[in-house]
Amino acid sequence: MARVDDYTADFRPGSGYREPSRRDRETVARGVRLLLDGNRAAAQRALDDVDFTVRTVTDSATGRRYTELADRSDDGPAPRGWGRVYLAQDGTPARHRWTVQVPHPVADRNTERLGVGVLRGAHGGVMVIAGAHRKAGEGDAADVAHRRDTVFDAVCAALAERGLPAVQVHGFADASAPGRDAVVSTGRGTLARPEGRLLADALHDKGYAVCRAWSASCPLEGRTNVQGRKAAEEHVPFLHIEFSNRTRTDAQRTAAAAAAIGRVTNLWQKGERP
Repeated sequence: MARVDDYTADFRPGSGYREPSRRDRETVARGVRLLLDGNRAAAQRALDDVDFTVRTVTDSATGRRYTELADRSDDGPAPRGWGRVYLAQDGTPARHRWTVQVPHPVADRNTERLGVGVLRGAHGGVMVIAGAHRKAGEGDAADVAHRRDTVFDAVCAALAERGLPAVQVHGFADASAPGRDAVVSTGRGTLARPEGRLLADALHDKGYAVCRAWSASCPLEGRTNVQGRKAAEEHVPFLHIEFSNRTRTDAQRTAAAAAAIGRVTNLWQKGERP
């Protein structure tokens, strides 16, 4: 999806990021809930209060249409960095069954492209992408995987409260896990272990060296990930997946990784589990 590449092209460390107020976060999350309910007009009225817009976009690679929720400041001189949401227009709103989360676009190189590949791989998906480099703003303010006071987290929490299972994609430097191509974890919870096993097997079948966090000591297990903690509280399946740099910087390997994740998301789309 070229829109995502264009959107993230200027993400860099030290770029601007404005911390949202609680009202800002709650308003965007409310807009997402209204979109899930199929009430687009009400969603736009709510989102007008925080200067967000709702539009329909078409993926040129697949011809499929998505509802895009975007910050109007993205097109201005000082973007707030609050992120975007893409909801598949596959039929009735009730068909939204799962979500892919991209908390560290650009910082975890090409995870934004991996997220698009996952979204394309199954119907009924919702993609949530952070709006800034994780080192934008002051301190760790934009590190959305580890903070509860972000628009990204508010949206992901709203999706978890609706019972939508999630896969969150990350990236690691090859030296951080020598000999590994991927680390698959269920984060804080354990509910998604069947999905984790299915995904790990699918990656293994494609030739990836996988560390399975529920049966081995792995780096980068995502135990402190706040979206994973929320999913565990809501008893919703959550997968935290780390991919090596060599996987994310090779187009064929990235496509294969997205296809492996599709083994899980296609089940979720049908309302099924392994």
